[in-house]
This record gives sequence, C-alpha cells and structure tokens, in this order.
Amino acid sequence: MKYLSTRGHPDRKQFCEILLEGLAPDGGLYLPEKYPKLSANDLANLRHIWSEKGYADLAFAILSLYIDDIPSSDLLALCRKTYTEQVYGTKNIVPLKPLDDGVYLEALSNGPTLAFKDMAMQLLGNLFEYELERRGETLNIFGATSGDTGSAAEYAMRGKKGVRVF
Repeated sequence: MKYLSTRGHPDRKQFCEILLEGLAPDGGLYLPEKYPKLSANDLANLRHIWSEKGYADLAFAILSLYIDDIPSSDLLALCRKTYTEQVYGTKNIVPLKPLDDGVYLEALSNGPTLAFKDMAMQLLGNLFEYELERRGETLNIFGATSGDTGSAAEYAMRGKKGVRVF
C-alpha cells in the first residue's frame, strides 16, 4: 500500500518509509492512496476475530489492510505485544458495557496513562522500536505539551530500544 500527502506532494511511500517521518515533505498528512473495501463478510470475519481471538488479533487484521511492508508474523507479534492485559489492566483491552438493546459503551481509557491515545501510542512505540532496529538507527523525541497526548506519547516511547525521550 502506498501513502500520499494531503497537500499534493508527488511522492508515494510505503508505511515504514513514513512511520518515522511525521509530516510529509510539503507539511501535509499522509493518507492511504486507496482505502480497502470491506464486504459484509469481511466485517463479519472481523467481528469473529474479535470475539474468538481478541483485540490484538483484530488490530492485526485491520492493520494488515494498511501495512504490507512489515512481515505478517512480525506485525502480529507487535500487536500481541502491545494489546495485553498487563498493559491495559483487562483481558478485554476495550471492554464493552451494554447500555441498551444493541447500544454499548466502549472503554478506551484502560491504557497506562488512562487516555484513549494509549490505544494508538502503545502500538506506535512498538512500531518505532521495530523499525529503528531494522534500520539500525536511533531517534530522539522532545516532548513539550500540557495535555494527555504528550504524556501518552512519551510513556509509550519510554524504554524502547533506539528511542530517547526528553
């Protein structure tokens, strides 16, 4: 899968090429060149994966639609390393609480900083560590924020090989 800039830069890049970049060279955000189309059967399969195998395998199934330059076995291992009971305090990772007939409340604040951003940032920390090791590179991250985004990001990068957080 290729990614392009929202501001029109002509380059098309793979996921791992943009993972550590942040913004595109023209200051735009990266988006997939094409979005996968999911059938009703595909959605039913995703529901089955979540109910039978858990959140980590569901994350892997969805991410596999967008990341084709990390071997499947590695991506699955990264998802399973990220979405664990030890990190999220519950086996369900994102528990659902029934509110009414067919209406549920999803808990997204079970991560280590109690911010919904942990859902993505914990994975991103593991992806950074993985890709930096593949490249033989290191990364310095300077955090300066007063909100929960910065603390979730800094916590997710803490202790990752090849990453220094300041």
